[in-house]
Amino acid sequence: MSLLPVAGPRATWAVLWQEIRRLPGLSTIAAVVITGASAAGLVAPWALGVLVDDIADGGDRSAIVRVVVLIGGAAVVSGVLTAVGVTLVARVGETVLARIREQVLDRVLQLPAPVLEKVRTGDLLSRVGDDVASVAAALTEVGPSVLGAALTIVLTVGGMFALDWRLGLAGLLAVPMYLLALRWYLRRSAPYYRQERVAMGERSEAIIASLRGSATVRAYGLEDRQVEKIAATSGVARDISIHVFKLFSFFSARINHAEFTGLTAILVTGFFLVRDDAVSIGAVTAAALYFHRLFNPVNIVLMEFDQIQTASAGLARLAGVLEIPPVEEPPAGPAPADASLELVNIGHAYDGPRVLDEVSLRLEPGERVALVGASGAGKTTLAAIAAGVLMPTDGVVRLGGVDVRALGEDRTRAQVALLSQEVHVFSGPLVDDVRLARPDADDSEVANALCRVGALAWVHALPDGVDTVVGESGHQLTGAQAQQVAFARLVLADPPIAVLDEATAEAGSAGARELERASVAATEGRTTLVVAHRLTQAQQADRIVVLDHARVVESGTHKSLLADGGRYAQLWHSWTGTSQPVSPAERTRPASAST
Repeated sequence: MSLLPVAGPRATWAVLWQEIRRLPGLSTIAAVVITGASAAGLVAPWALGVLVDDIADGGDRSAIVRVVVLIGGAAVVSGVLTAVGVTLVARVGETVLARIREQVLDRVLQLPAPVLEKVRTGDLLSRVGDDVASVAAALTEVGPSVLGAALTIVLTVGGMFALDWRLGLAGLLAVPMYLLALRWYLRRSAPYYRQERVAMGERSEAIIASLRGSATVRAYGLEDRQVEKIAATSGVARDISIHVFKLFSFFSARINHAEFTGLTAILVTGFFLVRDDAVSIGAVTAAALYFHRLFNPVNIVLMEFDQIQTASAGLARLAGVLEIPPVEEPPAGPAPADASLELVNIGHAYDGPRVLDEVSLRLEPGERVALVGASGAGKTTLAAIAAGVLMPTDGVVRLGGVDVRALGEDRTRAQVALLSQEVHVFSGPLVDDVRLARPDADDSEVANALCRVGALAWVHALPDGVDTVVGESGHQLTGAQAQQVAFARLVLADPPIAVLDEATAEAGSAGARELERASVAATEGRTTLVVAHRLTQAQQADRIVVLDHARVVESGTHKSLLADGGRYAQLWHSWTGTSQPVSPAERTRPASAST
């Protein structure tokens, strides 16, 4: 199993900036409002400095009143603008995140099947789950405060230089210490944040695997082992977080040293300037208050780097998915001439030995062929290749005489449908679930599809009939019912070719018989390749193809293959629990002499 790619810093911020540029009006208004709020916050220190000078010059009580009114008015304006600005920035952030999330999900859903098969489920889910959550928090909670703090820093430093350039330079003595502290922290913490995101993916993988295989875990008494595995992966993530917190504590101490240095430099410089009558006491007071006012915004920017680092790592993982090149559709070419399906010299291997080797098979239009074989013979792989979902290592697949590579994914989907072993019922009204195959289908067409596969009776028995909400948030369908819904989708989609690789109920159960009838009804008139996990399905086929050790070893009807007494006959008698009759060759063999 492999991990999806992670984008570099330039590509990561390019994705974010591209989406922000798609909202020029809202982004500009948000920036202006936040800037105004930060500028309004500069009034109080300046006004207090003026007040100090007025009192020193013997000013009257009215000077105090003017300053108090000015500070109060500036505070109200700053508060209103801050509230509006935070709302606007959050709206920009949510919109940007929603678009990035949609792009990531769209790209993931369009990934080729071989890529998805090799990707860890935990890695994929943590990207669209934990990573999206961390980026959302940064854009909607941290983003507005960091943006406002950054603007406050810039404007406040400008105000200090406006009072006196020497006071401004004195305050800047703290900048190298801030930068050195930040550099020290980033160099040590950045790798840990990347490791933390991977560790969370490993933890998700362990939890999901345990939940999905809960029946197997209980059957073999593996609960303790799985809990230990989850605890181990959680422990790795915890230890990384603790180490980062230790680094952050040292980082905070370095910031306090920088604050002390800067404020001391301003007060000492101001003392000498006032002594030489170069500046007023009020100007030094304002400069000191300005620098003190920087403590909170600087701390916000620096301290929030903890969450910014996490969000950056998450955004890099999201952007990494977007870097995966989309599958390009080939240029328009000839359409399939008929509903035939042909596989020529198919060979395929994953990361080990070949699972298919020189397999050739042709299905005539309307023919129903069953594919049988022992577990691991390559049936499911051949079904995926026949449906165009999986590209073979060697050989060619033709639909109606046209190579699927020339048809492309979209046109192949229109020509052939694959029903796999995993059938998913989406949350929502049942009618919408069936309409996934053809959104423009009307109610009568949906009803006809359900009726054709024998599902209309139990659908009418639901609380709200076809409008009943099903799935995780509604009425839970049985496995057989979910499979019938999948067959109804196949009827609505109406492809000329169908490939079925479905799991059915146990032998002899009413559910299995119903599904077999639904399978035949849904594929009537279509070219159909059925991976027959239950050999009773093979009886209904026009032809049976037997796979063994990655090759086709037999082909014929049910009766002829039983009469041949070969591999299919062995599978059949093993399935039905009957003894295999003696082959003609064995009947004519001379008897051994008795002793």
